[in-house]
Amino acid sequence: MTLDELHSLLDPQVFALIDAHAGDDPVAFAMRFHGRSDLPVRAMAEQISCRKKAAAKLPSLSRFPLLYTRLGLEQASGERAAEWKASLMQGRRAIDLTGGLGIDTLFLSRRFDEVVSCERDEALSRLAEANRRVMGVTNVETHIGDSAEILAGYADDSFDWVLVDPARREHGGRSAGLPASSPDVVQLHDLMLRKARQVCIKASPALEISGLDAQLPTLSEIIAVSVDGECKEVLLLLDREPQAVRKPQIRAVCLGEEAFEIVSSANDPPDRAVAEQPGAWLYEPDAAIIKARLTGELARQLHLKFLNRTVDYLTSDRLVERFPGRSFLIEECRPFRQKSFRKELAALGITKAAIQRRDFPLSVEELRKRYKLGESSERYLFFTKNAPGVLIWLSCRKP
Repeated sequence: MTLDELHSLLDPQVFALIDAHAGDDPVAFAMRFHGRSDLPVRAMAEQISCRKKAAAKLPSLSRFPLLYTRLGLEQASGERAAEWKASLMQGRRAIDLTGGLGIDTLFLSRRFDEVVSCERDEALSRLAEANRRVMGVTNVETHIGDSAEILAGYADDSFDWVLVDPARREHGGRSAGLPASSPDVVQLHDLMLRKARQVCIKASPALEISGLDAQLPTLSEIIAVSVDGECKEVLLLLDREPQAVRKPQIRAVCLGEEAFEIVSSANDPPDRAVAEQPGAWLYEPDAAIIKARLTGELARQLHLKFLNRTVDYLTSDRLVERFPGRSFLIEECRPFRQKSFRKELAALGITKAAIQRRDFPLSVEELRKRYKLGESSERYLFFTKNAPGVLIWLSCRKP
């Protein structure tokens, strides 16, 4: 979005026209008003498209007549993740080094007396400012420019917290690694901790979490956060104060109908107790738990066993109520034999299913094509190995 488009969108008549056509198809809207030089038609169609997406991603915020950009909305934290993340931080003053659309800044403004928001894209920064005015937020100070330079201009200990969500789209691609992000939080480590005692880095959910303490020497906690079963972000908390144990704590936070948290044990990771045979129930832990590598800790706490030593499928003879993830009733569990598998499916009347595989030689696409399996939301087929390493398949249903 350009500054000229933003200024046009802020015109009350243009805003009213967007409201009047909020339910329209964006493409149909653009075609209908094509050629209207008095209207920012492209930007208006973008607003209509973004409002539909914002209704799901930002349910309470989208009740306000806010403005968006497509990329800004895509990169912004979802409302539930942003609210939970802000709950980690409190104090008098915070700085958001990557303001973007301003969603994280909005939630920080509810927990701090003053928030400084930095954004190098002037149009996006002014858009976020306009949204804050609409919502009556008055304790955010806006800075446009390079966030590292802005941060360096403040005296040491100016802030209680630094929040940074480094861009991961560099040179036309997407990178999950910290040094490839912008700004480079590894390079900024010392500067950030001079300006604030604590730092929260919002990293990619694809980030490899092992070895991070070598890149970030003050790393105190790694938190994988999921919303409705999808891992949305990995949070890295830095703390300037030295700690007795330098090994970072690892936590998984699952935000669903009920919130669930699990934390790494102070001791060594528990051994993976493997079942001799699958029990009556199969469990797939929430994506945040798998990302945080806490399936073993979860199994220990819930007295579950693994199907084998390499995958994150758990099993038991009893149903675990409110399991943090997905639970399935096992109806069939058999060795996988390519020559007889088609006949076994036919004998069981299985022609379609949701398919999942871990540590299995055939891909989901290959299984569907080779055995002509359609899609289904009622039956689930799992392909993996059992304790001795034999290929098996399981036919399951949701309880």
